[in-house]
Formats: sequence, C-alpha cells, structure tokens
Amino acid sequence: MDQNFIVKGTCMFVKLPEDLDCKNAAKIRNESDKIMENENIKNIIFDFKNTNFMDSTGIGVIMGRYKNIKLVGGNVSAVNVNSTIEKMLTLSGIHKLISINEVSGLKMPVK
Repeated sequence: MDQNFIVKGTCMFVKLPEDLDCKNAAKIRNESDKIMENENIKNIIFDFKNTNFMDSTGIGVIMGRYKNIKLVGGNVSAVNVNSTIEKMLTLSGIHKLISINEVSGLKMPVK
C-alpha cells in the first residue's frame, strides 16, 4: 500500500498531492478503490494539507469515492483545506456532500 494511504480500522486516510489533477487522479482513484475492495472501509478522510491545485479530475476522484462509500453507509471528510481548495469544493457543490473540517494540525496516523 502506498504511504499516502493509511487504514486504521474502518477509516482510510488519503494524503493528497500538491496538484490533484489528471496526472495524479488515476493513481489515487485506483489505489483507494483497491483498498476499499480489500478492507471494510466506512470512512474516508482526504487530507489536503499539501494540495494547492485541483482540477475537474480531482473533483471526480472525490465524487467517485463519495458515491462508493455512501453505498456502504459511510462518510467522506476533507481536512486541512486551504482557501483555494475550499473554493473549488464549494463551486463544485461537494461541500454539500462531505464534511470539511478546519483541522490545521491533523497528522496522518502512523501505520
């Protein structure tokens, strides 16, 4: 499992890259889906701490994981969201579907 994906119990933490764009989206989509197939994931937390840019493919990654996790009754959250990313989440309407937490010091759990 990639070091940017950490599973603790039924929760998957996903540390997102600086640019969440078409170049990185497929890797995040594929790895998170693989983990969700093999683990009993009920919650996904996307950590935007290092993310400064997100395009429509990044929005698609978040929306796709949201749809998948809702099928099992789970939830999706975003943390460490800067103003640029918050604007993208708001304009896309994702802010109505997932919780956006203003946790500035959240650290990824250690494996």
